[in-house]
Amino acid sequence: MRVLITGGAGFIGSNLVKYLLQKEEVELVRVLDNYVTGKKSNIQEFHNDPKFELIEGDIRNIEDCKKAADSITHISHQAALGSVQRSIENPLLSNENNVNGWLNILQVARENQINKIVFASSSSVYGDDQNLPKIEEKIGQPLSPYALTKRTKEEYGRIFSELYDLSIIGLRYFNVFGPKQDPSGAYAAVIPIFIDKLRKEVTPTIHGDGLQSRDFTYIENVVNANYLALKKTYSKPTFRIFNIALGDKITVKSLYYKIAEILKSSIEPNYGPNRRGDIKNSLADISKIKTELDYKPLVSIEEGLKRTIKWHINNFKI
Repeated sequence: MRVLITGGAGFIGSNLVKYLLQKEEVELVRVLDNYVTGKKSNIQEFHNDPKFELIEGDIRNIEDCKKAADSITHISHQAALGSVQRSIENPLLSNENNVNGWLNILQVARENQINKIVFASSSSVYGDDQNLPKIEEKIGQPLSPYALTKRTKEEYGRIFSELYDLSIIGLRYFNVFGPKQDPSGAYAAVIPIFIDKLRKEVTPTIHGDGLQSRDFTYIENVVNANYLALKKTYSKPTFRIFNIALGDKITVKSLYYKIAEILKSSIEPNYGPNRRGDIKNSLADISKIKTELDYKPLVSIEEGLKRTIKWHINNFKI
């Protein structure tokens, strides 16, 4: 396997790089990243690995994509501009990265006859569908430009698979967390924000009443699912979509108190207005990926929080 990971300097991408470099059947891991959301420090540890290559480039530039795809057998497309709120503020930028960039990757895969592609989708595609748990075949209307870009990615993947005989697997991530997830910035995820605020003894704000629920998924579960998807072979080119999650839900309020307990903090949170475009409740049905890819969650939310907090303590001073 000679794997191209787009967005390999990002949170999920860099964890996937580390995971794949340890696999015997992987002879090359090449990263393409422009460092807009990714960090050079996330991949610094890999630079001396003979199986690692780095190309600084942008998925929106077709020439960068062509260079990155040369001699590659598998593509893991993790590059994207995340955040519902960012997409509401700048829908054009989200579309340029998440849709146009994806189309470039699909095109170079077609030209180079790379017939195995795994890409990151999102639980946001379930939109206004109120049914729980979320089943791959039943989605609602998107609630944000970000969700729409992920839905569009899935449709482009399906069409390219059918027209050009490519095997493409989309993974709908459910609230991924873990080491290398940055607590800083306007669009940081809730778990690193809670950890960072509590360590600094600053009162965090929960948007809404805190009773909204999520299927928080530790990063090791996600990178293992990506590996299983990259390895999976079908008798003929196919397009598949899978939920990637723990298969359990917790309210944001309960999550906060779990983090506070681990950090031995008694700080009570503030509560603010709901965020536009957010889904109220989310819980994944993971029976499909269990059956087809032999996936099973490796790390619980409690253990994942302990590992994540330990990483933050070791990497961020207060």
